[in-house]
Amino acid sequence: MRPDRFAILLAPLALGACGSVPASYGTYSAPPPRPARYHPAQRPAPKFHAEPGLEGVIGADEGTLVRQFGQPRLNVIEEDAVKLQWSGVPCILDVYLYPPQGGGRPLAAYVDARRGDGRDVDRAACVAALRQSR
Repeated sequence: MRPDRFAILLAPLALGACGSVPASYGTYSAPPPRPARYHPAQRPAPKFHAEPGLEGVIGADEGTLVRQFGQPRLNVIEEDAVKLQWSGVPCILDVYLYPPQGGGRPLAAYVDARRGDGRDVDRAACVAALRQSR
């Protein structure tokens, strides 16, 4: 078979493929919102991880933490939890707040601290350093 006849036979197939694009192609609709994992009445009670040197942080609300460390550089809300982050030269401090079992303002239940390169650092030392740098 000659190459020009082969091309003529393939042309309708190529053009037919162009017409098979779905009508919804190129449109976007946002996914439906995710339901909360827990209904407030079913939510497990937060566990407060108190350690020496974290007094005044664990169990504190957002306002108390802002008075201690200033405005957080990051404030992330995920479902009913809040993550606040402060950073300074010595460390990056993440504080996780959860609402109490009966409801109410979220309270700090857990603290994580690390260096800028991601290595863990003592949480109490980070809290002390960020308080002093204020």
